[in-house]
Amino acid sequence: MGGKYPSPFELDRAQRLASTSEVDRIFLDYCCAALFLPRNVVDCLGVKNLKQQGNCAIATKFKIQRQGSGGDLPQSGEFNPFPVARRVNSFQAVAMDDDMEGGLYQERTRTFPNMRSKPYSPLIFRLLMRINSRVLLVLLLFGLGALFYIGASTSPIIVFVYSVCIISFLVSIYLTKWVLSKDEGPPDGSEAIRDGAEGFFRTQYGTISKMAILLALVILSIYLFRSTTPQQESSGLGRSTSAYITVAAFLLGALCSGIAGYVGMWVSVRANVRVSSAARRSAREALQIAVRAGGFSALVVVGMAVIGIAVLYATFYVWLEVDSPGAMKVSDLPLLLVGYGFGASFVALFAQLGGGIYTKAADVGADLVGKVEQGIPEDDPRNPAVIADLVGDNVGDCAARGADLFESIAAEIISAMILGGTMAQRCKIEDPSGFILFPLVVHSFDLSTRWMLYTEQAPSAWLNFALCGLVGIMTAYIFVYITKYYTDYKHEPVRTLALSSSTGHGTNIIAGVSLGLESTALPVLVISISIISAFWLGQTSGLVDESGNPTGGLFGTAVATMGMLSTAAYVLTMDMFGPIADNAGGIVEMSQQPESVREITDVLDAVGNTTKATTKGFAIGSAALASFLLFSAYMDEVASFAHVAFNQVDIAIPEVFIGGLLGSMLIYLFSAWACAAVGRSAQEVVNEVRRQFIERPGIMDYKEKPDYGRCVSIVASASLREMIKPGALAIISPIVVGFLFRVLGYYTGHPLLGAKVVAAMLMFATVSGILMALFLNTAGGAWDNAKKYIETGALGGKGSDCHKAAVTGDTVGDPFKDTAGPSLHVLIKMLATITLDLLSSEPALKLLEVHVREGDGVASKPARLLHFSSAIGCALLINSIIENMQCGSVNDKSRLPFGNGVLKECRFGSKLLPIPVPNKGLRLSLASERLAIVLMGVSGAGKSTIGGMLAKVINARFLDADDYHPQSNKDKMKAGIPLSDEDRIPWLETLHDALRVSLANGETVILGCSALQKHYREILRCADPNYVPGSFTCAVKFILLSVAADVLAARLEKRAAEGNHFMPSKLLQSQLDSLQIDESEGILKVDASLDPQETLKTVQALVVPSLSEQESLS
Repeated sequence: MGGKYPSPFELDRAQRLASTSEVDRIFLDYCCAALFLPRNVVDCLGVKNLKQQGNCAIATKFKIQRQGSGGDLPQSGEFNPFPVARRVNSFQAVAMDDDMEGGLYQERTRTFPNMRSKPYSPLIFRLLMRINSRVLLVLLLFGLGALFYIGASTSPIIVFVYSVCIISFLVSIYLTKWVLSKDEGPPDGSEAIRDGAEGFFRTQYGTISKMAILLALVILSIYLFRSTTPQQESSGLGRSTSAYITVAAFLLGALCSGIAGYVGMWVSVRANVRVSSAARRSAREALQIAVRAGGFSALVVVGMAVIGIAVLYATFYVWLEVDSPGAMKVSDLPLLLVGYGFGASFVALFAQLGGGIYTKAADVGADLVGKVEQGIPEDDPRNPAVIADLVGDNVGDCAARGADLFESIAAEIISAMILGGTMAQRCKIEDPSGFILFPLVVHSFDLSTRWMLYTEQAPSAWLNFALCGLVGIMTAYIFVYITKYYTDYKHEPVRTLALSSSTGHGTNIIAGVSLGLESTALPVLVISISIISAFWLGQTSGLVDESGNPTGGLFGTAVATMGMLSTAAYVLTMDMFGPIADNAGGIVEMSQQPESVREITDVLDAVGNTTKATTKGFAIGSAALASFLLFSAYMDEVASFAHVAFNQVDIAIPEVFIGGLLGSMLIYLFSAWACAAVGRSAQEVVNEVRRQFIERPGIMDYKEKPDYGRCVSIVASASLREMIKPGALAIISPIVVGFLFRVLGYYTGHPLLGAKVVAAMLMFATVSGILMALFLNTAGGAWDNAKKYIETGALGGKGSDCHKAAVTGDTVGDPFKDTAGPSLHVLIKMLATITLDLLSSEPALKLLEVHVREGDGVASKPARLLHFSSAIGCALLINSIIENMQCGSVNDKSRLPFGNGVLKECRFGSKLLPIPVPNKGLRLSLASERLAIVLMGVSGAGKSTIGGMLAKVINARFLDADDYHPQSNKDKMKAGIPLSDEDRIPWLETLHDALRVSLANGETVILGCSALQKHYREILRCADPNYVPGSFTCAVKFILLSVAADVLAARLEKRAAEGNHFMPSKLLQSQLDSLQIDESEGILKVDASLDPQETLKTVQALVVPSLSEQESLS
């Protein structure tokens, strides 16, 4: 074989040739060439001595070194010495090219077809290598200086995070140099594996990058028309700025996730051959190389996830001048980072899908034909799919898992930062940066709770959060142990599964399915206990909001998730160990190394299977906790954009329940399509391998060489083609569901219906995804190790009927554990990040309104405006497709075509679009026919008194909000306990429904309600079905009855003495503290300290013109 180590198989063949009576100079030359020995060495040893020493003795005595691939060997039949390229020891060898071509496979090529002969490096690395080293050093120092300057301008914590990440990168460089310094040993197939993996990586990530750019444009378009929070508007962060920030964060997250995947694959394809070489010397050295190679990748992945978010945070902090007067608050800054998490999720999903389909299609094809039909060992060089199988280990397990855990860490950090900022804002903590940046520090320097989470408001809170972190760490270890118990053949479940193979293929499948289903129980219990424990510790931390309600529960869960993922570097190291050991075993098998070497790699491979399975268990556990955080962050962001509280999802609502069903359906459909993709791709491989065995019968006798490159090409193209369908399903589904139900909610008068449906979809998808992933990962890992257990010699060993049944089970489990299962980890987190990233309280295409007036009628209807400017014309055309505007109170709506009306204004959401129209028209009135007037204020302001009097004067209906309080609320207030949002929101929703009924019946209604805070008032405003959240323009009007504090106290004391109300005077101060008035709402204010009759006249003067205007326009 051209320019390679002689395998024991070749040595044995050389001995047999040399021992025959026909030995002559030609055969002696062949022996010399096969052994890579100088001719005089063979002459000195003698042919007979060569036979007596045996394979292992020769391989031990002559540790050959190679200095070239053999591609530059002379083509003559003479003895010509050639320089050696790859150094293993000090021994040098010469060979003849013609003799090389007469080796094991005749005319074997030195590079595999359809593969590159030069190693691939990403474009960015090739550009960096072309830059002068001094210039590159200057640029590097300049970049580091800029980073540290921005970090120092933000917080010392950011500088600390930068420092730790850079140290981790330096340690990873040291590990890389140590691994690469080891000898490569026999090169059989290693270059082919490397070329195949890097070639597929380039093609796969090229496809992913194109899709990412397309999606970035979609995000940009959506963000240009989405809502912004009041905090963002007050800080001057408009839609365009928010759009560009989100797109930049998305692309950076995608880039870093791609680099994380490349790093894992890069080290794997270089460490595998070194592990196989070390296995010839000792198991300890082979283990050391594999673990340190995995450690390099783990440090880089974790470091990049942390430093990427830190750079974004610091850049936005400095650029937007956060916390300066009139600028954004630091507690709102994490909302700008969600694009980073979505970019990481996007790349991780397609990397996992494409890599998983590749590795399992090749594995299934190789096993079904090679091991089951032909009866050859695993990784046998005669199998045409063996190189594709080994390439798949790198692109599926290394590159994809690196992107997976990168995405997990990024999503967990961002969601924890959002929750930390929200909690700090509610608790009025003076410096919330510690709670916001704590997730970054955790992944940089373990649990630093005492330093980061100490606050004067709750001095012992840090201890509770430290215990939350301990809960997360314990959860990680328990998950690893549970997964190990169900997937390691040292334990009873796998041995029972192996025993079931003795009765046939069917019983093996049944036992594996039942084992996988059973394995979901313990992890679910552990997750449940962890979430409850961490939430309780957070709730009892002493952090409370303005009303005295504990607020640390969700952040406690976030700290537990950080604790679990703080072990991510170690877990990722163990995961990388698996495919490296698997590849090393394949190289040893291909090069026909002694059985003792194969035994070492088999043990490493079995351990690697267990570590890969435990990593998947860890990944799904962390995904469960991270998804809980992301779901909580989603609800917080909905509340921020909708300006109303959003802390409940009622699945009794039919639309919301349907959203949950769709979420569960998504999980099963995605899993089905992922497994089907593996099946279709594997069929192509099976057909190709069968074809080669039929058309090249000499393959089995080593007389003909398999076409490895053909199988690699088939698997690569099939996996790239098949990954699109399930990936598109995962991305499009939540967008379509949210948009459709948001439009439905607009028509039915439920503005938050879309958000509630998507929330239910997230909940059900998370629960179903966790259980499905646990089943798929554990069942597949158990099937794999049951086969490994039989291959150790148990139950008949290799080649037995029991082994064939176990191979069938392993083949069924391959797409479970390496394609569908790991992809679900990413899917359930990506569903949350995509909804966070594309969340909007109003759909982009919904709110375009054209208002026309004709005679006594007011109409808002789609219009034929194609003769206006193209932008307006396109927008109105879209509007006419998706929205039928109501025509006010006009009886004959057909009389109001646009051409007969007078165009006055066009609205997109709450913003007016300037339209240069020469027509003159009257100003637009309110869209509703009747008014709901809310008299608001603290207890004792006179809401019931003035409201009842006003209702009689204007002949309206009066509603007293106190009558709608449940008895539990009354008892709580009577006991002197302030109501929390959990108490008020259901009460306000009841009032909302009452107002909506009155407005729908064409009534004018007066409501006396405290409505102390903005989001309380937003709930009431939503009673108008045409209300756009945040616009403050609707049929529900607010009038504040303002009374001096001493007058209020006197009124409450008098009322308490009379015993006719449940509100005690000691709660007055809490209500005054909660009263929140925003000038942008346009709330009218009336001094109610005067005589009730005087107050009534003032209020009546404000109300009657509005009513008159309504009547005149209707």
